Amino acid sequence: MINDMLLPYKKMVSQGEAANTNLILEESCEEIGPASARKRRQEAYRVRQEAALFQKNLPLPDHPCNGDEDYYPNKIGNYSKGLPHNQLGEVDLNAYNALIRALSTGDPEDFESIPLGGVTKLTNPQAAYAFEMAGPDCNHLSMIAAPAFSSAWNASEMAEVYWQALTRDVAFTDYDTDPLTLAAASDLSGFSDFRGPKVNGVVTTGTLFRGNTPGDLVGPYISQFLWKDIPFGATTIVQRYRTTVAGDDHLTSYQEWLNIQNGLAPAAPNQFDSTPRYIRNGRDMGEWVHRDFSCQGTLTACLILLGFGPAAVNTTNPYLRSVTQVGFATFSAPHILDFAARAARAALETAWFQKWLVHRRLRPEAFGGCVHNLLTGTADYPINPELLNSQAVSAVFEKFGTYLLPQAYAEGSPTHPAYPAGHATYTGAGVTMLKAFFKESFVIPNPVVASADGLSLLPYSGPPLTVGGELNKLAANVALGRDTAGIHWRSDGSEGLKLGEAVAIGILQDYRNTYNEHFSGFSLTKFDGTTIII
Repeated sequence: MINDMLLPYKKMVSQGEAANTNLILEESCEEIGPASARKRRQEAYRVRQEAALFQKNLPLPDHPCNGDEDYYPNKIGNYSKGLPHNQLGEVDLNAYNALIRALSTGDPEDFESIPLGGVTKLTNPQAAYAFEMAGPDCNHLSMIAAPAFSSAWNASEMAEVYWQALTRDVAFTDYDTDPLTLAAASDLSGFSDFRGPKVNGVVTTGTLFRGNTPGDLVGPYISQFLWKDIPFGATTIVQRYRTTVAGDDHLTSYQEWLNIQNGLAPAAPNQFDSTPRYIRNGRDMGEWVHRDFSCQGTLTACLILLGFGPAAVNTTNPYLRSVTQVGFATFSAPHILDFAARAARAALETAWFQKWLVHRRLRPEAFGGCVHNLLTGTADYPINPELLNSQAVSAVFEKFGTYLLPQAYAEGSPTHPAYPAGHATYTGAGVTMLKAFFKESFVIPNPVVASADGLSLLPYSGPPLTVGGELNKLAANVALGRDTAGIHWRSDGSEGLKLGEAVAIGILQDYRNTYNEHFSGFSLTKFDGTTIII
């Protein structure tokens, strides 16, 4: 096409009209390479078409849900924050039906007709319909049904977030000795369907509030990628962050809780610590995931990993074997950074499809209102007795005078459904990208652990910490940090990580055949411990 555009100029030069050196140079420059422009155009089309056909030909998945929306006419098992509610915190059914109608039609005008209960708007439900140009369509990935409202599984997850709220100010280094974390481990061990990690069938202070993926139980609670200095161009970022003060808990009074369910502004803001700290407890981790941007965790991990040099690069990288070349636009920093970041948006679209169009799971803060109304005798809800009889519920009431779930954020949870967690989904995608480019068995040099006051980093001594294990731990820290804040359930995170992983794998599959190098494929270990080659 460029040559066709130059034809008039060629004619002018041949006639001796307006000839100049620049035009002569343009005319005499010939592209080189194994393919002509026309053939290259066809090859580019073929690569894109084959990637699209690969995704199109995958089996259509089922999208199971827990059935709560049909089972409870008052919609107590489903997300409704921001809509108008009655005094029990039950949603106005006309408003809820307007939401369902908009979600069913996808018509932008229908979303503008949803009645709100206050000033807080719903968060981006139309993202559920967006299309992506690489990787799987958001509709084309599936996940298991969320725990049902009345199930023992749901009861155990609520008990866990109660305990996470009660232990926000306990330093991770004190988990083995603090009475609250000892009580939490003991109480959670008694639930019949608690799915967090255990040792010999028992929750311990060493497994408490940790993830289930390989490496999660090795070493300190917090990943090295959230503690070590970040190489950032010509400077270095020290990972000391602003956090909130001890005891800064919200939504513990009933009227405050009800106002927030209706979408009113919080009565009081968060109170911040004047001293930046390394992440040393659940409150710090909760505040980190309150203020982070979507690819922040994986971006910083990527920069740290790049700083380790070639020894940390995955052995499948073709430039490790080259005697004349190094990577740059492919298989080096620009490539890896791009993939670590680009996965976040696709993962969010996939999460938003599941949140709004499939599950619409209620947030733990809303469930806390149901617990409170049941135990104070103002309502009758089918909450599993394992939760009602747990030490977690009585400990919360003893401290706050209500059975509501104390929130770390003044505004409580975001205004979109719980399942899956957006943070978990995009971090699962980003971590998967990093596993594809870096050597998971590489041992992280000079590991550290934060002091109990968060003011310093101390040398860590213990089992070696590998890149793969610490990336898994990073994903768990981000996912469970949102639980510690009171805004998500464990399964939101654990299943969100898997969903994000599937998004990243799909993107890697689409790009697999776009490279010129002799490349054997991306190799990585999934969150379930299995190794795949793409």
